[in-house]
Amino acid sequence: MADHPPAAGRLIATVTAVLLALAAIVAPSSEIRATGPDEVLAEPALEARAREIGRELRCLVCQNQSIDDSDADLARDLRSLVRARVKAGDSDRQVIDYVVSRYGDFVLMRPPFKPSTWALWFGPAVFLGAGGIALAVYFRRRRTVPDTAQGVALAEDEEIQVARLLKDGPA
Repeated sequence: MADHPPAAGRLIATVTAVLLALAAIVAPSSEIRATGPDEVLAEPALEARAREIGRELRCLVCQNQSIDDSDADLARDLRSLVRARVKAGDSDRQVIDYVVSRYGDFVLMRPPFKPSTWALWFGPAVFLGAGGIALAVYFRRRRTVPDTAQGVALAEDEEIQVARLLKDGPA
């Protein structure tokens, strides 16, 4: 910073301080969960199971968050449902199966591999492949289109003149 004017040094220090403050705010937020204190089960082992199950279930409102991470009312209801089922003694698989029976496979963060979800698994690859084929066909046709296909036919003497111009350049 010695070769910067004093004002530039203060600006760099201010920007650095702001970026560090933002990093300090954002970094811990990855561990913050949407679960309120009133939702937490008293027994730590059951709470850990409920949170693990909650990470496997998608918030149907947010769609890109688990119910454990979402603040949506439906996610809160699903967390309560999961905790009630865990507290009642259901296994993890029974709780997940119960939620899937009510909301379908879409509620799972990792949908199962079965015929009804093949579009989810193969759809992106099919679209990517079709796009690649379309681009290849487009560029191949663009490269191999003859001039006569565009309605430009030259007489023999015109072709000779063009060849001479291309060889020797303009006079």
